[in-house]
Amino acid sequence: MSGEFRVRELVLGIEGLALLRNAVDGDEAFLRERVEDIRRFAFAEPGEEKLPDGGATVSELDAARGYEAWSAVYDSLPSSYIEVEEPVVGRILDGLAPGVALDAACGTGRQTRTLVGRGHRVIGVDQSPHMLEKAREHSPQADLRVGHLERLPLDDDSVDLAVCSLAMTHLPDVTPGVAELARVVRPGGRIVVTDLHPFVISLQGQCLFVSGAEELAFVRNHVHLLSHYLGAFAAAGLRVRACHEPLFNGRLAPGGYEEAVGDAARAAWDGLPIVVVWDVEVPAGPVGPSVPAVPARDGGF
Repeated sequence: MSGEFRVRELVLGIEGLALLRNAVDGDEAFLRERVEDIRRFAFAEPGEEKLPDGGATVSELDAARGYEAWSAVYDSLPSSYIEVEEPVVGRILDGLAPGVALDAACGTGRQTRTLVGRGHRVIGVDQSPHMLEKAREHSPQADLRVGHLERLPLDDDSVDLAVCSLAMTHLPDVTPGVAELARVVRPGGRIVVTDLHPFVISLQGQCLFVSGAEELAFVRNHVHLLSHYLGAFAAAGLRVRACHEPLFNGRLAPGGYEEAVGDAARAAWDGLPIVVVWDVEVPAGPVGPSVPAVPARDGGF
């Protein structure tokens, strides 16, 4: 893997996906626009694409460097992923009594703030000191610790609830992360894990952000099929209460490359789940069959 690509390649992919998904039933004018856009972007000379950042090269950063750079802008970035994730997580948390809660891979403390506001005593863990500095500004009462998702700096059975939001995507395998969450949550406790949906990572790939002197970068996302999660939960002795798959809400990042081809981008992602939210419990007794059940209004099962 080169760890590098260009914005033009992403735009061509979006246009092609929109064309593919609408080829059978799409409006003819819309389809012609997609073909013309593909021709224009594919054959334009460098600098003539009329794309954000001039179709700049996007480079991969490792987690440590990426989170350091991302921490400066993370809280200011509107995100459709967060917008569709938060209401689902909020409904789950609304049904839980305050206790000791872990925000695993807490980043700048988005869920830490949510948990503090719900009366929990919160421990936040993240591998990036720069992210933790931001989290500490927002939630000085939280116990914030440097640590890795696969090696949490907590004792066994030490928290009542663990939340891990949009972080497992950066692990090549979810099994170690799930096992650590299961280790630190007491019997009878709950675990809420959210991740980018495997659909969106398979189709879109990476989430871009501005690093340094206006350079575009990404930290690699990995595809985790729902079956991978089910296997990890089973291996850790956990019981799945529900799985939710909230759908794309039409929001594109302002000023980003997708907004430059907004009609195609919205058509490409329309009706697709972009996040998966798992509601899991640590059984107080022997584990029985896991039968997820949740109303389908948000794409859950």
